[in-house]
Amino acid sequence: MSKVLYRKYRPKSFSDIIGQSHVVKTLRNAIKNDNISHAYLFTGPRGTGKTTMARILAKAVNCEDKKDAEPCNKCESCKSITAGNAVDLIEIDAASHRGIDEIRQLREGIKFSPNKLKYKVYIIDESHQLTKGAANALLKTLEEAPDHAMFILATTEPQKMISTIISRCQRFDFRKLNLSEIIRKLEKILKEEGVKSDKRSLEIIATASGGSFRDAESLLDQILTFTEDQLDEEDVRDLLGLVETQYMFEFVDLLIEKKRLKAIRYLEKMYKEGVNLEEFHGSLLEYLRQLMTMSLIDAELTDNENSVIAGLRVSFTQKEIKQLKEQSEKIDLTEINKMLESFLKAGKRMDYSPIPQLPIEMAIVDITA
Repeated sequence: MSKVLYRKYRPKSFSDIIGQSHVVKTLRNAIKNDNISHAYLFTGPRGTGKTTMARILAKAVNCEDKKDAEPCNKCESCKSITAGNAVDLIEIDAASHRGIDEIRQLREGIKFSPNKLKYKVYIIDESHQLTKGAANALLKTLEEAPDHAMFILATTEPQKMISTIISRCQRFDFRKLNLSEIIRKLEKILKEEGVKSDKRSLEIIATASGGSFRDAESLLDQILTFTEDQLDEEDVRDLLGLVETQYMFEFVDLLIEKKRLKAIRYLEKMYKEGVNLEEFHGSLLEYLRQLMTMSLIDAELTDNENSVIAGLRVSFTQKEIKQLKEQSEKIDLTEINKMLESFLKAGKRMDYSPIPQLPIEMAIVDITA
């Protein structure tokens, strides 16, 4: 059985990491200057490379022949970590091993020197899920950690961790990746796999991933199961069950122009074409939320326009952002809020409506009144 893509193409060196240059630069400088901390905290959304970075850091500090702070991936230390059989690299999933007994075992084991590596490295994933007792025990361990031990804590919810643990760690915040970063990496994978693809198919996958490269790889894996040597935009949309942004743009335009009957007929047309109305409803709410964000640029956030648009690039292509901006200039925030409220009510009604499109049609009537 062949490896899934996210395992097959998991980064092995800092240079393979995409989108987290601020973290890579700092860690590499620390290794070059022999200024390694005994505890790190990696925070950020799921699928942004926290545990991957932790493994590469573990390799780099233990590598027998590193160059420019990069692990060589050839020495016994590097190979054992890559293969997942290094006895001195201990990975703990705090989601399933969150109690004080697990941390007590860790405290007992940490007393002993590493068997083969220079450092005994503990990677604790989802560390915010540790119980209060376990967190306090970990805090004491961090305070008394021997020189041969290193801790790398990873979490999606740092606000749930006790502040004293955070204060004992060097913290690095990972960010979601933007479309261009994800697309470049997907292009490399497809080239290795010998699969052709058009740019739009990759944009769709990258957008659907929500800034998580791991999710992008999983989606690509799913699609490659059903295709041979060519990614087709229509097939990608069908397989992922996605609703085109263009549908939302045209539908919202009709609402802005108060074209009630045309909007209802447009909804009926989509339904007959096989668009899943629940998926359309969810995508529409997200679209309106982003339209509201774009409207805020002109209303309140003029100085932060670039940062707001940079955030939108996680979900939209350049062309779609341009359309979104043009549309935001035709509607005010009050109208967008009215649309959001009406479609949120429609969502609650869709669960028990005998006619799937009726709640959305009622929202259309309400908005265009």
